[in-house]
Amino acid sequence: MRGIVGFGAYLPAGRLDRGTIAPVAGGGGGKGTRRVASYDEDATTMAVEAGRLALKGAPGVLPRAVYLSTTAPPYLDKTNATAVHAALRLSDDAVAADVSGAVRSGVAALRLALQGNEAALVVGADVRTGLPGSTDEAEGGDAAAAVLVGDDADGPVLAEHLGGASATVEFLDRWRTPGDIRSKLWEERFGESQYVPLAAAAWRDALKATGLAADAIQHVVLTGTHARAVRAAGRTLGVRPEALVDDLASRVGNPGTAAPGLLLTSVLESAAPGAVVALVVLADGADVLLFRTTPALGHHRPARALAEQLEAGRNIPYGRFLGWRGLLPVEPPRRPEPARVSASAAARSRDWKYGLAEAGAGSDEAASLADATGTVTTYTVDRLAYSPSPPVVFAVVDFDGGRRLPLELTDVDVADVAVGTRVEMTFRRLSTADGIHNYFWKARPARG
Repeated sequence: MRGIVGFGAYLPAGRLDRGTIAPVAGGGGGKGTRRVASYDEDATTMAVEAGRLALKGAPGVLPRAVYLSTTAPPYLDKTNATAVHAALRLSDDAVAADVSGAVRSGVAALRLALQGNEAALVVGADVRTGLPGSTDEAEGGDAAAAVLVGDDADGPVLAEHLGGASATVEFLDRWRTPGDIRSKLWEERFGESQYVPLAAAAWRDALKATGLAADAIQHVVLTGTHARAVRAAGRTLGVRPEALVDDLASRVGNPGTAAPGLLLTSVLESAAPGAVVALVVLADGADVLLFRTTPALGHHRPARALAEQLEAGRNIPYGRFLGWRGLLPVEPPRRPEPARVSASAAARSRDWKYGLAEAGAGSDEAASLADATGTVTTYTVDRLAYSPSPPVVFAVVDFDGGRRLPLELTDVDVADVAVGTRVEMTFRRLSTADGIHNYFWKARPARG
């Protein structure tokens, strides 16, 4: 039996009320909220957070590969998945590769992992935006999701992969040239005319390949970046309305490559054993994957439930969101910008820098502070230090178990910082200089 042996989704703490967009941008916005990655988050850091949750929920499963999919890679030429591999402290002989560049890459990486014969961690992470006042800005969302694929030799299979199908035709619907912050779209009716027949063909072939009838499917995840085509496909496929899974658009937005894993996580957190789940993704074609949940799912407890993360978060003013995205230049602190990181120094301290572990500690989990919690014993608010989002809050943290470290705090309002605040660790970007991202760990208020 092969299928899903673990899963986890990560929502950044930032939450933007769409109703605050139009008064500033002169248009756009709408109802509901979307999730916003902080100034120190990107596809790599969010992928680490999602991967940590998936691995915590599947203790004992050792991935032999990690695949990262994103449309917003922090690096080109350089593999982004290697930093995820390092932060998760995977074995040196486990491959790390990017399967990125297009929205379809998320479901493509999952399909390839399901067809393999080794345990693999498939992570989708995206920072989705557009020009101020645009539909993409309002309807996009930032998130990451990780699906751990394996067979029953790796660990209990929570959802067996039954099969699936794909349909592909070349057509121009959504595109973005390298370096552009906005995607361009062709006329909506054209995209709908292309996607709906492809969805119908892939759906028909998937049902035929698995011998399933449409009315035997209890949960249908239907997602894609062409909202009109997704709605039309739902009607065309004959899916029972009650079977359609909430796409979380009103609370998260559409996180692109992360959407398939995010919505699968949402389903698996609440599905009963024996339920059939269909994942239908419309992006440069149509992909359908079918799963059946197993009795093991009834005993599975997620490390941090998506449902809990949906209820949490902190409101981000629209102006700050624009500043974080580089769309509203603000006066920086009048201090020298950070120097670029030394590649050789980073390599020498790899275990500490990425795994928060003592050098040479290898895979000894007890030697890492990445999963530790602690308490703020003292702190300072620095309004002079350079930061893309000042002020900077530094704290001395006493970890449970005896270690003490000075750390930067993130995802926190200055007014809420206090001695005694409980914190946990999160993988973030400290700075960027000469195109080099300096990744390390910060502390954030514990999320329960």
